[in-house]
Amino acid sequence: MRRFAEPLPIDVVLDELAQALAARPSAVLVAPPGAGKTTRVPLALLDEPWVGGGKIILLEPRRLAARSAADRMARTLGEEVGETVGLRVRLGSRIGRRTRIEVVTEGVFTRMILDDPELTGVAAVFFDEFHERSLDADFGLALALDAQGALRPDLRLIVMSATLDGARVARLLGDAPVIASEGRAFPVDTRYVGRDPRQRLDEQVAAVVTAALRAEPGSQLVFLPGQGEIRRVADLLDRRIADPAVEIAPLYGATDRAEQDRAVLPAPPGRRKVVLATSIAETSLTIEGVRVVVDSGFARVPRYEPDIGLTRLETVRVSRAAADQRRGRAGRTEPGVCYRLWEEAATGALEPFAKPEILAADLAPLLLDCAAWGVADPTTLAFLDPPPRAALAEARALLAELDAIDADGRLTPMGRRLQALPLPPRLARMILSAAGQGAAGTAAEIAALLVERGLGGDSTDLGERLERFRRDRSRRAEDMRRLAAGWARQAGEGAVGPVSTDTSPGALLALAYPDRIAKARGRAGEFLMANGRGAALEASDRLAREPFLAVAEIAGAAAAARILIAAPLTSAEVEAVAGAHVEEVQEVTFDRAARALRARALRRYEALVLAERPLAVPATGEAAEILARGLVSLGLDVLPWSKALSQWRERVLFLRRAEGEEWPDLSDEALVRTAADWLAPHLIGRTGLAAIDAGTLDAALKALLPWALQRRLDVEAPTHFEVPTGSRIPIDYGGEEGPVLAVRVQELFGLDEHPALAGGRVPLVLHLLSPAHRPIQITQDLPGFWRGSWAAVKADMRGRYPKHPWPDDPLAAPPTTRAKPRAR
Repeated sequence: MRRFAEPLPIDVVLDELAQALAARPSAVLVAPPGAGKTTRVPLALLDEPWVGGGKIILLEPRRLAARSAADRMARTLGEEVGETVGLRVRLGSRIGRRTRIEVVTEGVFTRMILDDPELTGVAAVFFDEFHERSLDADFGLALALDAQGALRPDLRLIVMSATLDGARVARLLGDAPVIASEGRAFPVDTRYVGRDPRQRLDEQVAAVVTAALRAEPGSQLVFLPGQGEIRRVADLLDRRIADPAVEIAPLYGATDRAEQDRAVLPAPPGRRKVVLATSIAETSLTIEGVRVVVDSGFARVPRYEPDIGLTRLETVRVSRAAADQRRGRAGRTEPGVCYRLWEEAATGALEPFAKPEILAADLAPLLLDCAAWGVADPTTLAFLDPPPRAALAEARALLAELDAIDADGRLTPMGRRLQALPLPPRLARMILSAAGQGAAGTAAEIAALLVERGLGGDSTDLGERLERFRRDRSRRAEDMRRLAAGWARQAGEGAVGPVSTDTSPGALLALAYPDRIAKARGRAGEFLMANGRGAALEASDRLAREPFLAVAEIAGAAAAARILIAAPLTSAEVEAVAGAHVEEVQEVTFDRAARALRARALRRYEALVLAERPLAVPATGEAAEILARGLVSLGLDVLPWSKALSQWRERVLFLRRAEGEEWPDLSDEALVRTAADWLAPHLIGRTGLAAIDAGTLDAALKALLPWALQRRLDVEAPTHFEVPTGSRIPIDYGGEEGPVLAVRVQELFGLDEHPALAGGRVPLVLHLLSPAHRPIQITQDLPGFWRGSWAAVKADMRGRYPKHPWPDDPLAAPPTTRAKPRAR
């Protein structure tokens, strides 16, 4: 094994790792950040007998990390990248005849193994920073395990991570040995500064950074969710920090190489840096001179919604593992300080680990690559977390729609062409479709902008980004233009048609994302996409007043989705892209404001109405059902109730409570729920509330009561009760206390039995009134009232109403409606 002059913490486990790999084809190495696993282990193992002169492939999650690892290993050997240590990333390779170690990004490795399943000449594959659980890393490991089991039993697979459930990964690798390194870290003082919800995140981060610069020596590493926040914080710090010895250094995936070097390399003597970084700086990069970390507590991650086939960027709380990784950055070379923008108690509520990307990603690229591998069902491969069935089903539907796979999941000829382009299937299909229009070059440039973040600026207008990309003379832009030109040439093979310069960016983008064609809503900047989701722009955005957009990317929750990249479309372009999917339909809807039906002839594409014209409302049962449901949704009170019908309904409800479910349920809830059954048949030919009279409602409601029950209703729940004077007094069935009879007490003289309903089972609630119709007593026991409370009532009332009879024996007195009985 090779030995090195500069000691690193990982050195103490290298012999154990070498012995494990000499005996077994796989191993798991767990070592904290700064231990040296990335740059020391491949060099140390390069001359092991089992390598046999073959190559070692080192996978890194990002280009920046891959380039940093390659540079560091090459410097250790006193060489340049491209000699013993090479680099292979999307925007170029530095590989020579002598290259023995290739540092590659995870996506590039997937392409390598798909092109050469045996990995000819490769002795080992190292999966670095596997705890990040990217989809490419999980898929690359699954393919490598499949190749190891079927084609290359001698292939060594080493999974390396800083924070990982090593035992779980070891089981996936066939009970591989787990080697752990303690690493080296200095103490870090953690300070919780909380989060002020009244203050913007970038404002608070800038305040903490400036305070920490005054309080602490050394450089700072500041973790922010994304490029937008980094730019805003940088602007704030530029205005607030007057010290020329402090350098502000942004660091994210889209920064160019010079900016990345400025952020990663040590600050010159007498100076210090504030590195503003995304989660890219959590683990796989070593940033020299940092002893202060400021952690916003957030990260931006893609979230795929399989029900609408849309990936959106979402800002989420970091996991506890990520927060610990960030904190550890302050203690790499000396004791440090970590400022956390949350309360200490909130740490326990953080998720233990970040959610694996495979559980929240668009699986169409994976499914297409699996088909190229010869596997129709990805769940048969060895994944640490199997891909979700719902996302796989959505991916299959998409690939079938793109004519990429057949019914058995095998690649079609179109699928082979799509898979040959190193792009997501939608973008690959866009370029292939554009090739037939002579616009493959422009489509390829659009694809380049969408897969390589940061090129072309940050305008929401894709056309503006495209123009800036074409004028950009940076090395990265030139590399991407060359790459895009290669995609266009590859797609153009067999294409027909002249080269077009007229096809708009929006029309090309819509070829990739027809479900994200968006139509303007009422307010400027608000749009509805064909998939049914809403999305918005700032009202001041140049695209805010366009009638149609093709949307490439959105961020935020579904209820408040923000458009990040889009391009305008004309109605003619929408029709051309939507093509046969545009439907001509007639639609009847309920207008809540007018309380009436509206009929329209529509040209519809998915959720979007492209054109409409009014029609006469048809006299159909379906229209009547829509009217019935619409009216009751406004509340039953809007219907034309007569006083008699309201009482009739209350009588039926009373008997249902008294006698059971043989009586129909006429409650509000039941009538609203069943309006299409009881009300709609009586509304055929009617177009709104104004056309419905009380007689219509009466007929509709009374049809719910069978004939036999109608007869019983009048007997068991009569509308009136005849009192001893012969007066017929209406019964109130609407009270909560039960049916109520309000009657002057003199009209009940001589009545020795309490009146009852429902076959005598339910006593009436008697509201006994004075001659002035004021309540004097409520009772459900009239004989008991005569025997008991009457004496007290009589004494009180006799003084108030001396002209009215107040007999000592009301049972023997004649009932009356008059002040005095007539003289005999």
